[in-house]
Amino acid sequence: MLKRISLFILAGLILYASWLMLLLSLPYTSFERHVDFLMTKQMVYHIRHWRISFYIHVFISIIVLLAGLLQFSWYLLKKYPGVHRTSGKIYVFTVLLFSGPTGLIMGFYANGGIIARISFVILATLWIIFTYRGWRYAVQRNWQKHAAMMVRSYALTLSAITLRFYAFLLGTFHVPLHPITKYMLISWLSWTINLLIAELIMKKIISSYPVKQSV
Repeated sequence: MLKRISLFILAGLILYASWLMLLLSLPYTSFERHVDFLMTKQMVYHIRHWRISFYIHVFISIIVLLAGLLQFSWYLLKKYPGVHRTSGKIYVFTVLLFSGPTGLIMGFYANGGIIARISFVILATLWIIFTYRGWRYAVQRNWQKHAAMMVRSYALTLSAITLRFYAFLLGTFHVPLHPITKYMLISWLSWTINLLIAELIMKKIISSYPVKQSV
């Protein structure tokens, strides 16, 4: 019971954070260059492929967050496997064709200098790899490896949320670091801690998945 309550709370927090992400993305529908985060990207805003990547990445983030979250519902998996498969295809399609590639492009122009750029490039690359491998294991009906890869993939998806969470914490507690140093720090913390937590989750849960079984 405690485990189920914890999962409901976690899902609720992700849904709330997704709602906040949606609200944060709304100002960019104006497509004006002097809006929020874009104020820090005036030196690269004129670069066409960066600008297109930014808007695609921002506007479809909510799709990836919600479609990915549906993948971890045991209720949907057991009662409505078609919903599980459809949401999974939407998640994989979106990450591999849109979110992953645009995140990779943006990573090369990230704020925070070379250290932050390396972090975001690694993040986007791993995101694409884990998602692709998760899909391939699903095709092969190897559900343990499929689940493990999808947990890793979604852990990286959530980096969009955890990055802002760590930025909020550092600002709230007035951590005495230079702004660029702070950004470099959270650029790495936003996904490395997520992956560590994902590995712990897999040790607890993934072992319960059948190795091969039709869904």
